[in-house]
Amino acid sequence: MSKKIVGLQIGRNYLVRCVTHYYTGKLLALTPTELVLGDAAWIADTGRFATALKTGKLNEVEPFVGDVVINRGAMVDATEWAHPLPREQM
Repeated sequence: MSKKIVGLQIGRNYLVRCVTHYYTGKLLALTPTELVLGDAAWIADTGRFATALKTGKLNEVEPFVGDVVINRGAMVDATEWAHPLPREQM
């Protein structure tokens, strides 16, 4: 059975990989040039990437105080984050 591909959806949690950084957060808004994440964090170190995706364990987290706006031109990819959003600095 094939799975329907729907793209980014408002209200879902994502791990976004950009050209120089990773971010986690809840997608609040999506425009042709930007996306806005709430409860966002900059992920300085994911550790082993597949392990992070499977377990939600990250090596270094720097939470944002407010929302973060990401230029979509800097995005490499995004995947749904199936874990609680990291909100504690570590």
